[in-house]
Amino acid sequence: MSLAPQELENSASKYAAEAIRLDSQGSRGMAIQSYQRAIEALVKLVQIYPDYKLNKVYMERANAYQNRIKALQMSHGLEEEERPAPSSIDNSKQEPSNGHGAKPASSGTAKSNNVETLKADFDDLVMKEKPNVSWNEVIGLEDAKRAIRESIVYPMKRADLFPLGWPRGILLYGPPGCGKTLLAAAAAAEIDGYFINVDAASMMSKWLGEAEKNISKLFKMARNLNESEGVPVLLFIDEIDSLLGTRNSEVGGEVRVKNQFLTEMDGINGKSKESQLYVIGATNKPWSLEAGFLRRFQKRIYVTLPDNASRTNLFSQYTRPLNVEGSLKIEELAKIAEGYSASDIKDICQSVQLRVVNELFESGKAMEAGTNPRPVSTPDFREILKIRKPSVSVDMIRAYMRWSDQFKAL
Repeated sequence: MSLAPQELENSASKYAAEAIRLDSQGSRGMAIQSYQRAIEALVKLVQIYPDYKLNKVYMERANAYQNRIKALQMSHGLEEEERPAPSSIDNSKQEPSNGHGAKPASSGTAKSNNVETLKADFDDLVMKEKPNVSWNEVIGLEDAKRAIRESIVYPMKRADLFPLGWPRGILLYGPPGCGKTLLAAAAAAEIDGYFINVDAASMMSKWLGEAEKNISKLFKMARNLNESEGVPVLLFIDEIDSLLGTRNSEVGGEVRVKNQFLTEMDGINGKSKESQLYVIGATNKPWSLEAGFLRRFQKRIYVTLPDNASRTNLFSQYTRPLNVEGSLKIEELAKIAEGYSASDIKDICQSVQLRVVNELFESGKAMEAGTNPRPVSTPDFREILKIRKPSVSVDMIRAYMRWSDQFKAL
């Protein structure tokens, strides 16, 4: 009878933790056995759910443990017959361990460092800062800016005007590259608060079995900052669908993560009216979020593609540092670039600059003193726009509009 996926996941987590403990204590033989058991549990989990989203993560961890086994064998000169049977990992079909696998140790210090690379460092998952971003840097998106000011900025300045409290959960959704992170950072800057930036995908995959603990640590850190320093804290969780999305085949760890997040969000929303801790989630796939979590985000804001006026401002901003012809028609470029995101427009301007620099190098004059690329012109942009298509399809925009019709909450 096969084990349930959550049992395999728990077994892998238990054996891996035991292996790292033994490894750090110098018990290489027992550590190797525990690493091997963790690998076997992970491989079984992948075999049970061959199309599961986290399989790549599981195999990366298994490869990391296999690399550590090899490192222990090499550094301590184990004979071939003393080594455990090879695992069922087919390394030729798997991607590298994404930097988490350990290299052979050559000294006690190196061994300690190798063990540490297999541990999840919570500090690596978050970026805590006080951003220096102004609202002027957020081009367009007036509806989104107004909704965020209403929820975060105004209550900070005049809490007495909000007898019923204010939203502390905000969801930003829309196409990639349209300024969701910038919006959140600008809000944190205006209220002079901490901006904690978290990648939810990393939170899920950094260390098997630790995601729910990381969620708890994350919210505890945010609460401590808010309470101990008396300053607002804005917790920004990117790719939040990695935490709260629907799954066809959900394993135990994901259920626990969702429950932990739900508990933490309810705690924030149930706190006193004076609390200045906010959670902003960002996603490119709002339709994958479970409906039960949406009510925790009282504001659900569609961060749209830039309109014509915003595209004009973006082209003006990104061409300002460039050497451009006086006849460059920014308004014309903005019209041609309908359907392009803000990051697309930046890439277009960069590609135009690369185009003229490439011409200079191909002419053989790039290394001559005083030579510079020719000014960029409107035809240069037209040529680039012919070969660079928008990163967001029409079908995606329709999907965002359909979801907005059902769930948008400004």
